[in-house]
Amino acid sequence: MAAWGERLAGVRGVLLDISGVLYDGGEGGGAPIVGSVEALARLKRSQLKVRFCTNESQKSRGDLVGMLRRLGFDISEGEVTAPAPATCLILKERGLRPHLLIHDGVRSEFDQIDTSNPNCVVIADAGEGFSYQNMNKAFQVLMELENPVLFSLGKGRYYKETSGLMLDVGPYMKALEYACGIEAEVVGKPSPEFFKSALREMRVEAHQAIMIGDDIVGDISGAQRCGMRALQVRTGKFRSILRTRVWSTSCRRPSCSRQPAAITELARVSPSAS
Repeated sequence: MAAWGERLAGVRGVLLDISGVLYDGGEGGGAPIVGSVEALARLKRSQLKVRFCTNESQKSRGDLVGMLRRLGFDISEGEVTAPAPATCLILKERGLRPHLLIHDGVRSEFDQIDTSNPNCVVIADAGEGFSYQNMNKAFQVLMELENPVLFSLGKGRYYKETSGLMLDVGPYMKALEYACGIEAEVVGKPSPEFFKSALREMRVEAHQAIMIGDDIVGDISGAQRCGMRALQVRTGKFRSILRTRVWSTSCRRPSCSRQPAAITELARVSPSAS
């Protein structure tokens, strides 16, 4: 494996996933991954630009940042690219009124969105809200539309909490796609436009950025398809069996590192800010 300095030559910006990279969610807000608070602080003291790129859809961006700050992380709301605010912009631009199958924790993001007489469906990680009744209602709304539109806030298969692995929005999105004979519009990783919006905020080109995440499909493959470098950490949802299975179908063989060593090493090879 190439030395860190060679592997990271020309990197000016770092995109960081949050869940599984900085912390594992769970009861009481979850817990930081050991060493991640200190590693992030060191990275932010370097000359690298840092932005957080998350598919979190059970919390509003403000609530997510507040929780991370209470855990000790140096992070602000303006540094986070998240799918709920991006979805609201799309809905407004296209004049769409959604039926929302989402978690109550993120509902405030849609307060300014007209949800009367819905002409599309927005699905996110609804957690316990993924009941038969709620899924069937979303199905019925879509089937009644002449041109059904389904938005999915990410399409992850699962994620890790302190209590274990949890199903993400992807399996439920696939169920609605199959039942309705449609393809969802994904807002979030691995959507190229989602990555590009984060890069625009950092003002760096794709070849100057590296994505650090725990999801081989959403983080690693998605970033590589946009022309970025990518590093998968062995925390969060990382599973060596899945990583081996996906190499040949979704992405170039990624670098892989323990976290927080990956973030710390990025800061080490970048000159400190004056």
